[in-house]
Amino acid sequence: MSAQFQTGGGEEPEIASVPTDTLPPQRRVVVGRIRWKNTFAAFSHRNYRLFFGGQLVSLVGTWMQMVAEGWLVYQLSNSSFTLGFIRFLNTIPFTVLTLVGGAVADRLEKRRILIVTQTVSMLLAFTLAGLVYSGGVRVWHVAVLAFFLGIANAFDVPARQSFVVDMVGKGDLMNAIALNASMFNGARVVGPAVAGLLIGMFGMAACFSLNGLSFMAVIASYLAMRLPRTEIRSGQASIREATVEALRFVARNRSLRAVLSLVGIVSLFGWPYSVLMPVFARDILHVGATGYGYLMAANGVGALLGALTLASLGGEVRRRTLVFTGVLGFSLMTFLFALSKNVWLSAGALAFGGWFMIVFFATANTSVQLRSPDALRGRIMGIYALAFLGLSPAGSLLAGAVARATSAPFAISAGAVICAVAALVTMRLVPPQTASEASAENLPG
Repeated sequence: MSAQFQTGGGEEPEIASVPTDTLPPQRRVVVGRIRWKNTFAAFSHRNYRLFFGGQLVSLVGTWMQMVAEGWLVYQLSNSSFTLGFIRFLNTIPFTVLTLVGGAVADRLEKRRILIVTQTVSMLLAFTLAGLVYSGGVRVWHVAVLAFFLGIANAFDVPARQSFVVDMVGKGDLMNAIALNASMFNGARVVGPAVAGLLIGMFGMAACFSLNGLSFMAVIASYLAMRLPRTEIRSGQASIREATVEALRFVARNRSLRAVLSLVGIVSLFGWPYSVLMPVFARDILHVGATGYGYLMAANGVGALLGALTLASLGGEVRRRTLVFTGVLGFSLMTFLFALSKNVWLSAGALAFGGWFMIVFFATANTSVQLRSPDALRGRIMGIYALAFLGLSPAGSLLAGAVARATSAPFAISAGAVICAVAALVTMRLVPPQTASEASAENLPG
């Protein structure tokens, strides 16, 4: 795929009917049963192999930091509301700036953007490690660093999401997104478990230091890639006009509206269960920091298996079926976790919840990318990132406030019910696409 995108001023893109035989082929589709060669199809692309290896190392460090940071904040503040507030500060810059990040991804070289954002994230991790080593860390230090990390992520996520198709093309896009999810959740298995052990043996600063070092792997992988030269053109539409162009395209596309709305609702009301995990680990299940790491790892094991399942399925199961099965299953498991007071039942619910969660989010990501014209992909993935991550500040703040006013189990179970109702309503209001509608949207059938 060419790295040069044509973005036309502020004009709305025309939607033309495309003959089915001209659509990008799904080159690896499972017939009859799951095959492992289909699971790893995207590894045939050298750039993706580099990306996967670097990201895997970096994400292990990221999950270690997330676990250690949550434990640090709860130890310093003893407040579930503060946990939610720190997450709010981390994600509010993302909410405000992610659409700008998407527009920037459509006009600059994505690799260069990613190298800058990863370098900034590395420096922030080392700063937090230094503060903890010195013994002078305070909650406000964590809050400020989380805020700046949110700014970096606002430019990193849209560029990284839209960069995937540059590495593998549309034929292997769903496989690559599923493998990305498996990478993310493989790190989610290893990172929290290692963090729990490191906190007990060496303290939280070790987690932050290793996270800083892990960014070097992903930066090196970006530098080693061989990519087509991208020209930066003058005379493009302003950031505002370019963003409005993408928003108008989404507003006219029924399927995009439905998927993005459902992603936003799950992010707002379902995802914040992770913010309150330290409360469950310490005060409800009484398993301490090590148990907290293992609970997070159980959630990651389920998500990893869900991602590998999705990568193996190819195009055998309709995306609509996967989306709604994922949301409803995730809602049920999250509700069960909220009510459980048994550590094994809680770990099982988190594992199955992780499986359903990743099936939903990875399928939704694929659907949005396949419905996005090349020239708008960075901006539309900015909108997706806003729905996926940008609404979580409000969700984290709301979950923390509800948990303080009532209880953490009530806050999580109420969110699960809202997600389930939203999925059922969407199923009712948005019927399956007809073949002619799919062709008009330039989709694979």
